[in-house]
Amino acid sequence: MGYAFALLIILATLAFSGLKLDREYQRGVIFRLGRSKGVMGPGVYWVIPIVDQKAQVDIRTKTVDIEPQETVTADSVTIRVNAVLYYQIIDPMKAIIKVENYQIAVYQTALTTLRNVVGQNILDDVLQNRDKISNKVKEIVDEITEPWGIVVERVEMKDVEIPPSMQRAMAKEAEAVREKRSRIIKAEAEQEASIKLAEASRNIVANPAALELRRLQMLSEIGTENNTTTIIMLPSDVVQAAKNLSDVLPKGEQQ
Repeated sequence: MGYAFALLIILATLAFSGLKLDREYQRGVIFRLGRSKGVMGPGVYWVIPIVDQKAQVDIRTKTVDIEPQETVTADSVTIRVNAVLYYQIIDPMKAIIKVENYQIAVYQTALTTLRNVVGQNILDDVLQNRDKISNKVKEIVDEITEPWGIVVERVEMKDVEIPPSMQRAMAKEAEAVREKRSRIIKAEAEQEASIKLAEASRNIVANPAALELRRLQMLSEIGTENNTTTIIMLPSDVVQAAKNLSDVLPKGEQQ
């Protein structure tokens, strides 16, 4: 009777040891005598003790921080870049069977791909087209990890470190570009002003009274400046007319 009770306890212990529990974001890859049996979970399920073995897989999106890598761009500039990669396991069976350690494999793949893609672009493209480079890295890494049952959701470049000497050169280049832009704008303004002045001169030639109106306007502008000395400009034809008049009149009338 005692042996039977002990045997019953052993069998019950073995039966309970076969109960497994996986959360909603977990899956269990079952191997029976070394051969893949299938994927179980989430929830409670039972496996054959000793005969079945379980490898648990987390199917949530994982974040991989790619450490800064020193690489040379296509225009021979040495820079340091780092990025963040997001991936998710969609086939737990492949992730366990096809690759020894999928976490290390994904990291090393992303690391190498990032260096290769950056090395194929010049510095300006790396600085201005980060999204383009990130998408290229994503496509390559996703193609490599697809046989492992892993999908790459997103790749983002975090930072690009440039040598101080290159930063100074870029600052000088940017300053030169701004100076060039300001000179072009000033030249365009002077060109437009010359066109307007030419139009104004043609209008004045066609209508001399416009010149007199302009002179009167200048006098009013001078008066508003509150100057102690006011200069009055008379037309040259007025001065000439007064001189001719003084020559014609007798001296007595002039007095």
